[in-house]
Amino acid sequence: MQPEEPHNNGSKTEQSSSSTLDANYKLRYILSGHRQSVSSLKFSPNGSTLASAGADKLIKLWDSQTGQIIHTLDGHTEGISDVAWASDGEYLASASDDKTIKIWSMEDRREVKTLIGHTNFVFCVNYNPHSNLLVSGGFDETVRIWDIARGKLLKVLPAHSDPVTAVSFNHDGTLVVSCAMDGLIRIWDAESGQCLKTLVDDDNPICSHVRFSPNSRFVLASTQDSTIRLWNYQTSRCVKTYTGHTNRTYCIPACFVTSKGKYIISGSEDNKLYIWDLQSRKILQILEGHRDVVLAVATHPFRNIIASAAMEKDLTIRLWFDE
Repeated sequence: MQPEEPHNNGSKTEQSSSSTLDANYKLRYILSGHRQSVSSLKFSPNGSTLASAGADKLIKLWDSQTGQIIHTLDGHTEGISDVAWASDGEYLASASDDKTIKIWSMEDRREVKTLIGHTNFVFCVNYNPHSNLLVSGGFDETVRIWDIARGKLLKVLPAHSDPVTAVSFNHDGTLVVSCAMDGLIRIWDAESGQCLKTLVDDDNPICSHVRFSPNSRFVLASTQDSTIRLWNYQTSRCVKTYTGHTNRTYCIPACFVTSKGKYIISGSEDNKLYIWDLQSRKILQILEGHRDVVLAVATHPFRNIIASAAMEKDLTIRLWFDE
């Protein structure tokens, strides 16, 4: 861990007088430890721990307040693309190029279950709100729903015609959203596995990432035409677009921030992070300092903290505080 670098405090862009437009994140910690690209960052539900995972096959747990390393989890035989916390913070799931999903106990700091079924790289994973089900997607073009207690596969959804890049449940676990390199966003009934809705933009760019908004009324989709779109999936209408960042090659997630104002945050292929006002779509702040593509970003559940991580030329995780 390195202390803050004063010259990397993040440059502000044009500000508005509106009280919500006051993003002022500053670099607090630089965390080092991964040996290859960091692909996923997730804060625990209580915000105390940050999990990171990457191409070095490792998961690292960090104290989100001090930036100190807590533990390293080792068990996958290939790189890890995604991690997800159970809602009680007691378990962590990881998706790997070794075609497995592993469930890790945070109490024992060890692997307790391996879910086998995907026939190619597992790229994305998420728990439902009750944490009894897991949804995953991968390069076998399927979305899979798992019963965690039994370690059994419940459903295989022949979801897409290209690798699945993101999967997630809505806030009550009744719906699943998925997106893929085929450019389609699909909404599924979690219980029946039926496809309820397909969203597609006119230009059909590769869809890198998708998630439900906190109230589950919208989905936020990142596409490889350097655009982030907010969809009202009930009306199949794109209601907001956010631009300014660069995203043409990699699967870069976007996050919501609701702890202070309402923001959208994304990494970028120009090595920066971008923060937009949710409503006005204005860029509020650009965070600089990484030396490679910012591939992973996460937001603290209730404090104004952003975690970001970059690819091979950088390998650092940065914690930005607005407090």
